[in-house]
Amino acid sequence: MSRDGEEMKEPPLIGGNHSFHSLTDLICGLVERRAPAWWWIALMVCSSAALTGGLMTAYVISTGIGVWGMNQTVGWAFDITNFVFWVGIGHAGTLISAILFLFRQKWRSALNRFAEAMTLFAVACAGLFVTIHLGRTWMFWYLAPAPNVNMIFPNFRSPLSWDFAAVATYATVSTLFWYYGLIPDFATLRDRATRWLPQHIYGLLALGWRGSGRHWHNYETGYLMLAGLATPLVVSVHTIVSFDFATSVIPGWHTTIFPPYFVAGAIFSGLAMVLTLILPLRVACGLKDVVTSRHLEILCKLILTTGLLMGYGYTIEAAGAWYSGNMFESYLAYNRATGPYAWCYWTMIACNVLAPQLFWFRWFRTTPFAMFLISLLVNVGMWFERFVIVVTSLHRDYLPSSWKMFYPTWVDIALLIGAFGLFSTAFLLFLRFVPMVAVSEVKAFLPQADPHAGGHGSSGDPAPLDRGPMEIVGDDLLEDEDEDTAVHGVLARYATPGELRAAAGQVRAAGYRKFDTFSPFPIHGMDHAMGLSRSRVRFFTFVGGLTGVTFAQTLQWFLSTSIYPLVTGGKPLNSAEAFVPISFETMVLYATFGTILGMLLLNRLPRLYHPLFRGRDFGRATDDGFFLAINADDPAFDPDRIVSLLDRSGALSLEAVRGE
Repeated sequence: MSRDGEEMKEPPLIGGNHSFHSLTDLICGLVERRAPAWWWIALMVCSSAALTGGLMTAYVISTGIGVWGMNQTVGWAFDITNFVFWVGIGHAGTLISAILFLFRQKWRSALNRFAEAMTLFAVACAGLFVTIHLGRTWMFWYLAPAPNVNMIFPNFRSPLSWDFAAVATYATVSTLFWYYGLIPDFATLRDRATRWLPQHIYGLLALGWRGSGRHWHNYETGYLMLAGLATPLVVSVHTIVSFDFATSVIPGWHTTIFPPYFVAGAIFSGLAMVLTLILPLRVACGLKDVVTSRHLEILCKLILTTGLLMGYGYTIEAAGAWYSGNMFESYLAYNRATGPYAWCYWTMIACNVLAPQLFWFRWFRTTPFAMFLISLLVNVGMWFERFVIVVTSLHRDYLPSSWKMFYPTWVDIALLIGAFGLFSTAFLLFLRFVPMVAVSEVKAFLPQADPHAGGHGSSGDPAPLDRGPMEIVGDDLLEDEDEDTAVHGVLARYATPGELRAAAGQVRAAGYRKFDTFSPFPIHGMDHAMGLSRSRVRFFTFVGGLTGVTFAQTLQWFLSTSIYPLVTGGKPLNSAEAFVPISFETMVLYATFGTILGMLLLNRLPRLYHPLFRGRDFGRATDDGFFLAINADDPAFDPDRIVSLLDRSGALSLEAVRGE
């Protein structure tokens, strides 16, 4: 409340005085216009770095991992450091897309597409390092429980097998989640395309999406299911990555704090990378009205929060080593702070604990240069954190006679540069061919998108504005003279979401059942106005998840007890508890498949052609148009009555759509 008792309003999520069409032009124009000079320069630099990484990858595979600087003592070094770093970077995408969606944080819509793409490319970089580390890279498929001539299957009680299942599931689910959110925007690009090739490519990717009210009804339910599945998945992935360390007996690794510590660190580094990339891009791409200072300030607050969690984790780690009374753990903590790698440790503390504290001050949260510098420091600090965990825990273990230093070779450094080049190149290509902001989502937060806005009639719905007589397209409306061009239905266009929702309610009240609405974003309350029941996508999600967990448990039990009965540490062959991580990942994977399949089946997609596409202005349904269609096969279909009804409901225009 303000001082005079009036309620304070939150600043708008979208800056400027944008209409639906101008917002579409702003975001989609980045894909449709010719690439600017800065994009080509950045692509040349980044692709050169990626090419360097590709050559180094070929060199390592052909020569062997002995060209790395790791040794008998430090068996994990740059490779696993980079693997954990890149997996962590990818967690911001799921946080912003899924977790914040469940918490109904509307500001996420300007950043989720961007962060989801970052997740995909970061996980690809992570997979590169862990695959090369296998040594015999061409035999990586042995990690999967696939039949092979040697009858050797993964040890399902090993955290390394859990790791493979978790990262593979995370990459697959993240890709599907990203594509799922892109479907409406691909339809927008399809309807805006003026050339044959882009129109057909985006048309195939859009799967025939029309922005139907029934489509949105199932789509939103599916998105909610995917967000609910991805939220525990993002926690499980880095938890399982931490098990690679925590289940060992190495000082500095054998600790129960690692799971939450790794998850917090992953989100911390991912948010910092989002801030690092979005700050220059919002200027270069002219997106200051979409990614506003409010979005940046919220990101800074989240980085500050997770930075405090990281400081707490470092403190508990050191205090736990002291409190344990274990001389090896105590020495490890001392060695990290004062040993030969002390400069790495204190760089980590300075970047991850001290630098984010500047975000307590509003000036640092609102000054782009300061935000960019601090986010860079966090990225550096989080890489050094993984280096400290891996290398300093290994180079001085239980036996002083085995102590040895690790020094990266030029191949290690070239591969690290190549990974950043691969990540940046993929990201630049993403910016060029896909909208970096979810167009259909940000439109829903424009003031004119509120169906309750404007004047209201007695029913509580917006009253149609006086716009003059309704335009009737064509003189032969509804005259079915040729059987080959039978009337499919009547298509009416409305000016606002509120008018469309009110018209849907009136059409349903008039007894029509075979009708649908079309809009560029989901309209609140439309499912009620159309009389839609609860979406059955949930059923497909449940069946998919149940199938996944049953399959995983059965597979692990059968292979571990019958096909490959490997005794590990005296554990029973049927280790049901050890089978939980892979069963969970498989459950999430199959439930994701079920959700997307259910949405497509219920929406009868893909359907690359529909008679409504022949409508004069129907292409605007994915831009700024709001339409209502009544099918000709509705039992109550009466042309004269429909014209009168839609005219009273405030329709701007009316046309008959022909053909099947």
